Amino acid sequence: MATAPAPIPVSAVLANEPAPKRRRYRGFAHTVWWFVLPAAALYIFAVVYPSIRGSLFAFTDWDGVSQNPSWVGLEQFARILTDPNGMVAVRNTLLIAFAVTVIQNAVGLLIALAVNSQIKSRNVLRVVIFAPVVITSIAVGFLWQNLYSPDGGINQMLEAIGLGALQQNWLGDPDIAIWSIIFVVFWQFVGYSMVIFLAGLQGIPEEVLEAAAIDGAGPVRRFWSVVRPLLAPAITINVMLSLIGGLKLFDQVFVMTQGGPGGATNTISTLIYSNAFSLGRFGYAAALAVVLSIFVAVASIIQYRLLALQER
Repeated sequence: MATAPAPIPVSAVLANEPAPKRRRYRGFAHTVWWFVLPAAALYIFAVVYPSIRGSLFAFTDWDGVSQNPSWVGLEQFARILTDPNGMVAVRNTLLIAFAVTVIQNAVGLLIALAVNSQIKSRNVLRVVIFAPVVITSIAVGFLWQNLYSPDGGINQMLEAIGLGALQQNWLGDPDIAIWSIIFVVFWQFVGYSMVIFLAGLQGIPEEVLEAAAIDGAGPVRRFWSVVRPLLAPAITINVMLSLIGGLKLFDQVFVMTQGGPGGATNTISTLIYSNAFSLGRFGYAAALAVVLSIFVAVASIIQYRLLALQER
């Protein structure tokens, strides 16, 4: 009489059972890479490779024409420290970035709080304040260049209201030209900050604010203890965008002053342009570009890490 075969343990069956879900996931992952590959290849070809190649020119004395530039090591970077125009450009770049970031976000937040209220003209105010954002920076530069001219609209308005003593050569005075440019950048992009803050404010539940008011918190206390923490993501985005934009500022400065008077409004970006395309110092311009990239990367990482602490 034949004996029945011994039963196979369930654990053994499960151990030999294939994992279809994992295989399907791996297959899906491989498929996704095929979709990503064309975009990644284009990005490497159009961004990564030119950036690396351009950075290498910072260690040469290339003039933009010669086929065999000489390797000079860190000489171009040392030149930035000894070049008066280079140090002025670095100082102006940091000043613009800091001033624009602080003023634009502070005023943008105040405007967002105002237009988030129930005033009847809030929709019109939002459109009017945001309108300069959609104008190209070149057009804004030409507009304000005319307004700032000695016989332009600003001086004429001051004369008309009896404040002729306040008339200035707004773009010709080295002491105030940089602040005139900062005001233009603030005027153009404060609406952008307002919109981001407004989106954050409209995402705050009314019940939270009402509960804080019932607990006796005044407007200032409600803003600092309730609104500000909930606006942390919007603050992080706004500060990062305005800081990077201020560090890379070029269009408005180039159109309004071209770095003048006497280099008083030069930024790293305008100095890169003038050295590369006017003076033929491509190696020095590449070194300035590398320094600008480092500034943007370091400032972005630091401020992101600091502001990210608010979101926890």
